This record gives sequence, structure tokens and C-alpha cells, in this order.
Amino acid sequence: MSGSIPCISHKLPIMISLICLSFLISSCAPAAKATTVEGFFFDTFVSIAIYDPCSSDITDGCIELCSYYDDLFSKSVPESDIYRINHSGGTPVSVSEDTVFLLSETVRYAGLTDGKIDPTIETVVSLWNFHPSETPELPDEAEIASALTHVDYRNIVITGSTVTLTDPESSLDLAFLAKGYIADRLKEYLLANGIQNAIINLGGNTVVLGSKPDNEPFTVGVEKPFGDGAPIACFALTDCSLVTSGVYHRCFYDGDTLYHHILDTATGYPVENHLYSVSILGESSLTCDALSTTCFVLGPEEGMKLIEATDGVEAMFIMDDDSIRYSGGFPEPLSKY
Repeated sequence: MSGSIPCISHKLPIMISLICLSFLISSCAPAAKATTVEGFFFDTFVSIAIYDPCSSDITDGCIELCSYYDDLFSKSVPESDIYRINHSGGTPVSVSEDTVFLLSETVRYAGLTDGKIDPTIETVVSLWNFHPSETPELPDEAEIASALTHVDYRNIVITGSTVTLTDPESSLDLAFLAKGYIADRLKEYLLANGIQNAIINLGGNTVVLGSKPDNEPFTVGVEKPFGDGAPIACFALTDCSLVTSGVYHRCFYDGDTLYHHILDTATGYPVENHLYSVSILGESSLTCDALSTTCFVLGPEEGMKLIEATDGVEAMFIMDDDSIRYSGGFPEPLSKY
């Protein structure tokens, strides 16, 4: 990604200031000065903290990138690639290189998991309501069963820059890796503009670039499930990505049963495997994002096997009793709560 980006209008007022920052997935570390960029994109709060001197052009560029990708991958913006594919009625749609690459990655992970991860799950996702401000209701079983007949990643045909859904009733949702891809693009943009030390936080997708001003690692926390934002453990990190997929933000209870947004492609209902969250540590935020959801749907045993067989990534599994399982190379926590 070069220093120049498309000029896209801002979606929200953005706060850019010098602040004392206690930062990241959860607050773990002493404050440090940074120039921060904040906004709401990708259905989540976005915060980018830059620890090197930077101009307003650079901070504005971060927001332009967020806005560009938010529009490109949105399911609800009529001009977006994903919206146009979902409403194409099965006809071919010409899309951007970004969309081709992201879709190709989703199909790869779908194949890796034999469809346990499937980007065409949107037909089922649209039946559920996990927004806490709205009154949750269980979808109709017959509607779920009908929607499941259109969930099949093999309906996605990519030919050059053209995407076709061979089942006109199929519908795409790239949420399980889109933020990871965007975080990587933001990292490339900052590096291209001379920024060596920063933190990018896209609502559970964190990229650590360089280190703090005193050359010490950043302290990054992983949130305690259902813990009101408090960390369950903190880690000293430099130049890496840490991504968490969990069930505790987009969920609701019906009686004693927890319903969350990570759905089982076989049943159309939330995955049940005694997991609260999976955090993946590695270089690529896209890879970490994809693997965090992949390992969640595979479950703790099969998920850990996948991580131990994959170079360059480590995993942290939080079980529904708050116990933690680490892969062999995951760093020791600085603290536990």
C-alpha cells in the first residue's frame, strides 16, 4: 500500500489529539503519549495510536482507509462489492482486487475446515439479532433450515476480477477476516509514511507496530469474557498481531441458554464447544483473524492441533469456566486477573 489512497468522505467526526493513553484490548499498562485517531467503522470502535511524530495528512489518511474499506466490504452499502454480489441474482459482478483476494482467502479457509467456516453463512446470520439495544428473539426453526440450504462456499466462483454466486439465494459475510485484512493495510500505510511505532485496534483485532517510546514492548491485554472490559491476562508484545474471537459482546440469553454470533454452519445455531474466546498471535492480522474464528468453530482440541501444525502462530483458548489453554509458544502472561 502506497502513501496515497482514494479520497473518501468521512463517516463520523474524528477525534485526533495528544492524550495520555492506557490502551488496547483491555487497559493493562501505564499511560504513554500518543497521537490517536478514533472512529466507528466495521461495526466496531476503531483506535489508532501513533507514537512517532506525524502530520494531519497521515492521521486523515488512516480515516480515509477505514472509510474506503468499510464501504467496499459492507453488506448494507448499495455501492459496495459485497452488497452488489449479494444482490446480483447469480449474475457475474466485477469487483476490486481487494475483494477478490479476501474472497479467495475465505474460500481457502472454508475448504480447510470442510465448510465449518463458510462466507455464505450470511443467509443464516440475517435471521439472528445479536445487537444488545434491540429485543432479541430466536429465529424460526423452519427459516433457519431453509436458509441453510443456501450455505455452501462452493457456490462462489471467482474468475479474474469477476465473482459469481451460482446459487442466487446465497449471500456473503466476510466478517471473520475482513478486519484482519484492513488492519494489515493500515499497517502498510503507516510504514509507507515513515511511522515505525503505533498500535492499531479494530475492536479485538490489534496490530502492534514497533515499541513504546522507551523502546519497551507494548503491554496488551486479552479481555476477560463477561468481565466488563477487564483483562484476564496481559502480554509484552512488539511487531505482531493479536486477534480475539469471542462470544461475549454479540450475544443474548434466553432463559439459561447463551446465544452468540459465531454460528454452526451445520445447524444454523451458535457453536457449542465450551469456548468463550480464542486469541491468535502472529505476524499477519488477516491470518490471526481467520484462525481465531476457525479455531473457535473447530473447538479447543482440533483448533489447538491446527495451531501446533501451523508455523508462525500461537493460540490462547479461554474456556467457559475461565480456564486458559495456551499453545506451546505463546508468551508467558505478565499478569492474570
